Amino acid sequence: MTQRGTLGVAVIGTGRMGADHVRRISEVISGARVAAVVDVDAERAKNVASGVEGCTAYTEPDAAMAAADVDAVLIASPGPAHESALLAAFERDLPLLCEKPLTPDAASALRVLEAEQRLGHRRVQVGFMRRYDAEYVKLKALLDSGQLGRPLMLHNRHRNASSPPGFTDAMLINDSVVHEMDVTRWLLGQEITAVTVLRPTPSDVAPEGLADPQFVVLETDGGALVDVEIFVNCGFGYQVQAEAVCERGTARIGDGHAMVTNAAGRWGGTIAQDFVERFEEAYDREVQAWVDATRRGEVTGPSIWDGYAAAAVCEAGVRAQTEGRRTEVELIERPALYR
Repeated sequence: MTQRGTLGVAVIGTGRMGADHVRRISEVISGARVAAVVDVDAERAKNVASGVEGCTAYTEPDAAMAAADVDAVLIASPGPAHESALLAAFERDLPLLCEKPLTPDAASALRVLEAEQRLGHRRVQVGFMRRYDAEYVKLKALLDSGQLGRPLMLHNRHRNASSPPGFTDAMLINDSVVHEMDVTRWLLGQEITAVTVLRPTPSDVAPEGLADPQFVVLETDGGALVDVEIFVNCGFGYQVQAEAVCERGTARIGDGHAMVTNAAGRWGGTIAQDFVERFEEAYDREVQAWVDATRRGEVTGPSIWDGYAAAAVCEAGVRAQTEGRRTEVELIERPALYR
């Protein structure tokens, strides 16, 4: 198969994730270079571009996409800006890696899905990076092997040391539990059909107005039950764990015991303090996989259907959260392009 040369990438959004992806493409992975960066803050874009040889700063995505040295687009801007950037890239038939969320809601995600269908081929890989984490990959392979039998339940814990200012109850679902929603669909190969959200008495250290922690229950069309403890002000660090309970055994990941030290009468290890540290290698593998596939003329990884499904489950989750009742997920029939 013919393979392109070095891929010229335009990175849209130069905030925390965008700047980290610029570093990743420039210093970590192979087969690509950052040809352009885009940000509404012109000075920030210029500052990021100045550290990359041959990189041009823009304030408009269209201008960057039209540049002769741009072959592909990585979208790391805020979610509300994703739809217009995706549609603009479709007009040029450019391959994309779009950070989650695909778009902020199911209606806009469906518009993007329909636009990609009109192209007649996939163009987008959605940035659900847990699918590239070594532990999750091992768990997926084990479940797919059938060695433990059919998965019956999946237990998840998702903890942050603290939440940023302005974090809301809806963001617990849309920004945090969305990862468990996607990884549930991927690990089990099943769609989520209903969501229930339960609330214990909030922690005394939770910011005013934030009901933290919460307990989310997902039901799937394969008959599995999935729970997610979401606790974004646990105080001690960033922790993501999952345990699959199957017919003939269980499997657990995320204990973080890669290295245990013994000193001064105690044993223990360290806990990552944020998602960038915990999933750094997963992000590296995700972007490398996207670059490799793009250079081969292929699109792999999470699709626009996955982004749309996650948005639909999130909407059901927020309704369940605000209305205090089990809420069913509304999905269109899965198009042939994504089967």
